[in-house]
This record gives sequence, structure tokens and C-alpha cells, in this order.
Amino acid sequence: MKLRQQSLTTFAIAAVALFVLPLLVQPFGDGWVRIIDAALLYVLLALGLNIVVGYAGLLDLGYVAFYAVGAYLFALLASPHLLNTFPGLRAYFPNGLHTSLWLVIPLGALVAGAFGVLLGAPTLKLRGDYLAIVTLGFGEIIRELVTNLNKPINFTNGAQGLSDIDSARIFGMDLNKTKHVFGFEVSGVTQYYYLFLALVLASVFICYRLERSRIGRAWMAIREDEIAAKAMGINTRDMKLLAFGMGATFGGVSGVMFATFQRFVSPESFALNESVMIVAMVVLGGIGHIPGVIVGALLLAALPETLRYVAGPLQEMSGGRLDASILRQLLISSAMIAIMLLRPRGLWPSPEHGKAGAPKGGQA
Repeated sequence: MKLRQQSLTTFAIAAVALFVLPLLVQPFGDGWVRIIDAALLYVLLALGLNIVVGYAGLLDLGYVAFYAVGAYLFALLASPHLLNTFPGLRAYFPNGLHTSLWLVIPLGALVAGAFGVLLGAPTLKLRGDYLAIVTLGFGEIIRELVTNLNKPINFTNGAQGLSDIDSARIFGMDLNKTKHVFGFEVSGVTQYYYLFLALVLASVFICYRLERSRIGRAWMAIREDEIAAKAMGINTRDMKLLAFGMGATFGGVSGVMFATFQRFVSPESFALNESVMIVAMVVLGGIGHIPGVIVGALLLAALPETLRYVAGPLQEMSGGRLDASILRQLLISSAMIAIMLLRPRGLWPSPEHGKAGAPKGGQA
């Protein structure tokens, strides 16, 4: 009973801290709140990739493709680009194509999930490095597709990207406009913070339930030994496809949120380094462990932006001989190497199977 009360107290303190965090940071500038918003988006992405890599043990280096699918889907359905490309649609949408965010979120999850199954189907018999190469190629194909899909019909506007995307609206309220609540000024980026936080909490709950379900245990069995899992009657084919599809849905929803937050999407936002960074978040935090993945995502998402304020002064100290962007990447890489040397299983790894409840002395 006492342990339960301590858990409830911890959750209550965490809830209050998460609620007031942007309000405390906002006076220092919207830039800091924007960094937190971006970090929450990466948490969504990392939780989705953790299903594929952490639970099922399938190395996916093309995960950013599903991120792009969700972003471009919302950009096309909530911007004037399609009406400019196909003037005949204006007769059906005289006020513009302003598709509701709440319609595009499930649609983005569905379309991205379909792309995830499409990726998983030809890779069922691949493992390790071969699987990584195929998924990497899939991510590059999607990026090249959105880059060059502006001829002969301009669907994606090529390398110029899509702009004038609608901002998020909840019950008719535009989250991009500053509001005053009980005398407090709540900026647009702070309102997006609460939207992203709600999605992160929902995603954590879904991942938690998946991990403890029969499906989650089947994924982990495949991760540990696929041959043994198949011998025990697990349909490894369907389970792998489900892992790819379920993980991709998180990427699709994250892409929709990215598009409505930035209000501009372009192929540069979905380059290979983004996929590598998301994989690094999962590995750095702790593969297969939800709290560890969240910590890893928050750290790697916030660290590059925070180090901007360190690289600048170091550049001035060197008399301008050091490039700030290169110095920032050097600091990030050094921090990642140090963490992996000190914590090879991640910052917050999951307890090793069978050791948590093992009796002392090795007696059964």
C-alpha cells in the first residue's frame, strides 16, 4: 500500500512538472519552448521505432520515410498546393482545401502503416545488415520520390517544398495564435507543447500495453531467437509485418504533427541523417525499454540545439578559426561516444531477462 502511494505521489509530481514546464521556460523566449516541442516529436518517432528495433529486433534505417509520408499527406490536404495544381478542384472546395487535423491524424497513421507493411513484405527473410541496407534504400527512395514528383504533374513541388500549411485547430481555436488564460500569456509554441505531450502520453500507454501483450511477447521471442519462436508456433511472418506496420503508424502521426507545427515541409527534413539519429536515440536510451527510449530521444533532440549556445562562444574564443556548426557536431559526437563507453547497454536499459527475480547465491 505504501509503495502504491509513493508511485501515485511520483506520478502526481511528474504531471505537475510537465504541465508547468513550458510556462516556466516561456519567459526565456519561445525558442526554448520550440526546442522542447521538437524533442517531444522525436520522442514519438523513437517510441515508434522502438517497436520495430527494440521489440521485434528488426534494424530499420528507413524509418524517416514514414515521417515524410505523414508530413506530406497533411501538407497536401491542408495547403493551397493541390488547388493550384488542379484548378478544377476549386469548384468543389471554393473556400480552400482545409482538411481537419483530426481527420488527417488517423489517415496519416493508416497510410504510413500501409507503407510499413509494404516495406516489411520483401524483407521477411532478411536479417541484420541486409535488412538495414534494404530499409535504408526504402527511406532514400521516398525522399527522392518527393523531391522529383513535380514533373510532369507537380504533386510535391519538388525541392522547394510545400508552404502555407494550416496550423492545428482544436474546437475552432488556432494553436498558432497567442492566448490569455487566467492572466497568463500562452504562446503558440506552448499550446503545441500540450498537444504533443498528450500524443506522447497516449503513445506511451499504447507501447506499454503492447509490450505486455501476447503480441509484444511474440515480438520479443522473435528478437531473441526467430527459429525457436517459429518452432513454438509463432507466425513470424505476420508478427514482423505487424511490427513494421505498427511502428510506421507512429511515424505517420509524428509527420502530421511536424507539418502543422512547422507549416512547411521539404525533402531536406527527411534525409538519411534523421533516420540514423532516431536509431541512435533508441540505442542510446536503452533498446526495448520505454523510459530509456524517452530519455534518449529527449537528450539527442535537445542536445544539438542546446550546444548552439556553447559552440558560439567557443568559436569567438578561437578568433573565428573554428566553424560553429562543425564544432557543435564534434561536441555531440563526443558526448555520444562517452555515453556508450560508460553505458554500453544505454542510459536506462531494461532489466536483463531472468536476473531481476533470481535468488541470491544462484540457488533455485
